[in-house]
Amino acid sequence: MFNVRNSIKKWSAAALAMVFAVSMAGCGGNQSSAPANSETGGAAKIGVVSYLTGGGAAYGEAIKQGLELARDEINAKGKVKIELVFEDSKGDKNEAINATNKLIHKDNVVGIIGPTLSGEMFAVGPIASQSGVPIMGTSTTAEGITDIGDYVFRNALPESLAIPHAVKKAKEKLGFKKVAVMYSNNNDWAVSGFKTFEQAIKDNGMETVTVETFADKDTDFSAQLTKIAALKPDAIMVAGLYQEAALILKKAREIGITVPIVGNNGFNSPQLIKSGGTAAEGVVVASPWYPGKDDEKVKKFVAAYKAKYSKEPDQFAAQAYDALYIMADALEKSGTTTDRKKFRDSLANVKDFPGVTGKFAFDAKRNPAMDVTILVVKDGQFTELK
Repeated sequence: MFNVRNSIKKWSAAALAMVFAVSMAGCGGNQSSAPANSETGGAAKIGVVSYLTGGGAAYGEAIKQGLELARDEINAKGKVKIELVFEDSKGDKNEAINATNKLIHKDNVVGIIGPTLSGEMFAVGPIASQSGVPIMGTSTTAEGITDIGDYVFRNALPESLAIPHAVKKAKEKLGFKKVAVMYSNNNDWAVSGFKTFEQAIKDNGMETVTVETFADKDTDFSAQLTKIAALKPDAIMVAGLYQEAALILKKAREIGITVPIVGNNGFNSPQLIKSGGTAAEGVVVASPWYPGKDDEKVKKFVAAYKAKYSKEPDQFAAQAYDALYIMADALEKSGTTTDRKKFRDSLANVKDFPGVTGKFAFDAKRNPAMDVTILVVKDGQFTELK
């Protein structure tokens, strides 16, 4: 998920420097397989770097729960055994780097799921790729993620595909002509989302009346929204995480802005509705996940998740659940639980995988090839916008 070109250069350099330092210390780099003391045929050790504490912990918690449910189901079937090793990034790039190095060089994982935010992936993707360890983002939607290296995958639908669908459908159904845009300018993923919104607005023949910025962890959006209110747009497009998004929604409604708000991937959490309350009504988002889909696999997943965690799964739980099943499928077909290169090549060849988020395949650049659904918040629930 979650200045992209500058961030890639900055964090790639830092990450590669760290890999070099670790390899000089004797931990080794460019490993194509885990050390020989990991027996082939045992449990496949998968590392997880997730945002488990801090402001965006609802994303990380959902991802962790989706992974744990999938692990238990996969292990019960017995075709392949999986051990998950969790590390908390706290939404911080340096923490994510430390976690990734630990998983690769100390825990000797065969692959990694995560991290949660796109900015974190720009920091750790080069480390994994340089070390020959497959890494899959389940929530990293910014542009350029898989350009980091040949070992970087994602099953998260890129903003470049999701946002244009949301903007187009919202315009068709709700008749927008002029819009305002807001985005977090200190978050790589949100900056990428803003650029995609900007292009989608142009492509759909709409006028942008103003672009307003904020930063992650901001709490006061009065100045931006007061300016927007005076310009009377037909809608507001927002690229941000749920904690700031919920505050923006509440403040907008408080000062009398009643127009629809179109969000990006950060809006796709029940926490947005929980925090935003009635202010979240009418929010439009794009997602590959729709819990109300008339599909037996989706129904079984929702029922199992609710039975285990006493709540409904969100997009992040669903994508994490699918990600581990995709990895298990690739591990089974590769015939190894330790060879990172064989695992990577098997992963790249996944096609027609029937996940709870729909039929899935990796394209030539290791991005997801899948369908998207446009959702609207109605009566406190995400429902399909028809």
